[in-house]
Amino acid sequence: MKLSATTKSKILDIISLLYVILFVYAAVSKLLDFENFRVQLGQSPLLSAFAGSIARMIPMIELLIALFIVLKRWRLISLFASFSLMVMFTSYIYIILNYSSFIPCSCGGILEKMGWKEHFFFNLVFIMLAAAGILISAGRVSKTSFISKPAVLASSFALSIFFSVGLVTVLFISSENIIHHRNNFVRRFPHHQAVKRSEVDLLYNSYYFAGAANGNLYLGNNTAPLHLLSFDSVLQKKTSFKIELDRSNFEFKAVKINVSAPYFFVADGNVPCLFRGKISDWKASLFMNQKAFFSLITPIDSLNVAFRGQAVKNNENIIGSIFLGKTQKVKLNPKLLQKQIDGIFDTDGMLHYSPKIKRIVYVYLYRNEFVVANDSLDLKYIGKTIDTTSQAKIKISNISSRNQKKMSAPPLIVNKASTVYKNLLFIYSPVHGLYESKDIWSQASTVDVYDLNDASYVSSFYVYNIGDQKIRNIIVQENYLYALIGNYIVCYQLSNSLLQHYKSEL
Repeated sequence: MKLSATTKSKILDIISLLYVILFVYAAVSKLLDFENFRVQLGQSPLLSAFAGSIARMIPMIELLIALFIVLKRWRLISLFASFSLMVMFTSYIYIILNYSSFIPCSCGGILEKMGWKEHFFFNLVFIMLAAAGILISAGRVSKTSFISKPAVLASSFALSIFFSVGLVTVLFISSENIIHHRNNFVRRFPHHQAVKRSEVDLLYNSYYFAGAANGNLYLGNNTAPLHLLSFDSVLQKKTSFKIELDRSNFEFKAVKINVSAPYFFVADGNVPCLFRGKISDWKASLFMNQKAFFSLITPIDSLNVAFRGQAVKNNENIIGSIFLGKTQKVKLNPKLLQKQIDGIFDTDGMLHYSPKIKRIVYVYLYRNEFVVANDSLDLKYIGKTIDTTSQAKIKISNISSRNQKKMSAPPLIVNKASTVYKNLLFIYSPVHGLYESKDIWSQASTVDVYDLNDASYVSSFYVYNIGDQKIRNIIVQENYLYALIGNYIVCYQLSNSLLQHYKSEL
């Protein structure tokens, strides 16, 4: 059915009005909360290096397009500009969804409430509306006009798409090159340091390592907080357990299970509370309540735990311990974690305890250091990883309007996962070293091993990806390393040349 000129004109006016509403609303929302918008852009791996400039440009471009699309003389050009801008936004979302593990949100107002996939399809609808508007508008110009020729119009669409997608791609590549760098260090990869033995599909990626004991491996589940999975050492035998608590009248928010045979602990640092029970019956009793808030906790023995909390006076991260006897006592050492920037983000890390050598180990996420202390929280030494990133490469913005601190750019993670067994520290580092194969590096995660006896580097080995998924977490028990990769748990057997570095005492 052929539409009348009047109908086409009304459709064109409606499309133009929709774009005016969209761009004015989006631009004003960004400008009203500009500080937060700039932080959100800075969190994007695509635009982080250019966040300041782009945060200023986008609202201005949106307002200019909205202004000129109202003027009929400039409507065709404005519709092409709208089409190109929406293609850019859609390309951005596509890359974020498919190539980034760091997914920010950089939309204004109600658009911020959309999920990324919903926003992707929302953009596609507006791209089609712009294309329809261009076709109607081009059909109304003089037949002698250059743009009225079908070949020229098709070429204009193709050029617009190519330019928009190309610009976003160039920004992505350029930003990645600016943000990430190759550290000046060399790894040693002895042959067959770790050989894959088995893997099991857990079906979900919500599992975490709760501990290992007596030849069994235990996994907790963030979505089923009181359920445990147990595997034998080679992942052949699987058993399920459900923990019973003697009290459940708490508003649990972040339950974590720690197995330290013959006991296990159930903790929630937001309540805060700590339950203890025996793995023989998986029944736990309330052991500590409202004594100290914590974000990380690890058992030292049956009556002592180490934890990371926040100092009352400045909210900075702090390491402490709790004695869980009849007269419960909290001990803090504010000097163990060394502040570089804010004392919160820059000191983020992973907390471990090795009962064999009686050492607390804290591995920083964003710098090449780990802290080693004894049971009494006395600092023994600060170790260095072979990475050369001694200063945390993070950017933090204070959003005064929301009284919040946020990362304003994707941080460089130096140590992404770690575990301690006896005197050896195992660290998964996502940073590429010198003289390493780029092909292998893209196919595997690198685990570096350190000897806590003398803070020395031992060697490195690869744990290969499953699909495009890399290590989420690791744990070691005797001669096996286990890794969580996507939905899978994998088992690697460690070589004798590596096991010979085990020592039970310092």
